[in-house]
Amino acid sequence: MSYADGLLSTGERIIHRNKQHPFIFIWGARYTILAIILATALWWLSSRLGDSGFSGTVRSVLGWAVLVMYLGGLAVFAWTALRYVNQEYVLTNRRVLQVGGVLNRTATDSSLEKINDAVLSQSVFGRMFDFGDLRILTAAEAGIESFRMMKGPIDFKKKMLDAKHEFELDMERAGLPPAPPIRSAQMTEVPSAAPAAVAPAVAAAVASAAEDPDETKAVNTELSPDEVTRTLNNLADLRDRGAITAEEYEAKKAELLSRL
Repeated sequence: MSYADGLLSTGERIIHRNKQHPFIFIWGARYTILAIILATALWWLSSRLGDSGFSGTVRSVLGWAVLVMYLGGLAVFAWTALRYVNQEYVLTNRRVLQVGGVLNRTATDSSLEKINDAVLSQSVFGRMFDFGDLRILTAAEAGIESFRMMKGPIDFKKKMLDAKHEFELDMERAGLPPAPPIRSAQMTEVPSAAPAAVAPAVAAAVASAAEDPDETKAVNTELSPDEVTRTLNNLADLRDRGAITAEEYEAKKAELLSRL
């Protein structure tokens, strides 16, 4: 089981896993490759020197330098390989996670309802070998910012936007307004949801009640026990995801039960 699997909450499931392209491993080990090339050149040079006098001293120094470069290069190469193996991009039905680190693990995530858009950048080389940078725009101050050199970024972006759409549909079925499409830089507090942003059935009930207060009771009693049960299940799922608070869930539950 990977580190990301242990971070899943109740009812959360993994939809898609991804990693950085292997080219990022080569790029991370570039200094190791240069060190090994240089060590090989020094070894060839030292083999041409004599064993005595000044040449012997230089040969001995070069020999130690070659040894240090080889061992240091292999150590850096092994560390880069461990970082690549432990780095992972994960998409669940609730959020996207970026997991990394070897000894000290780091996990950064952004909830699906806070994701406004995703900007994909691919060079010609990236399109040829199917990798690119995926920058995620969220409504939160902190969260995932960029997936560097992701393998198969187009497929990951499609799956992420599909998961966000499904999440928003669940919120609408529960009668809750979806997250705002774009966060305003001047916004200091979240405004109350307008009736137009509420699910169609709830918006119609609010409009009808505003036109004729006497019809409020009639609207409230139109829900069948099966409809109330389905709505409560959707609300409980949103509460478990963290989209609504426990107090909001209890208030909505009491309101729905009063309609039976």
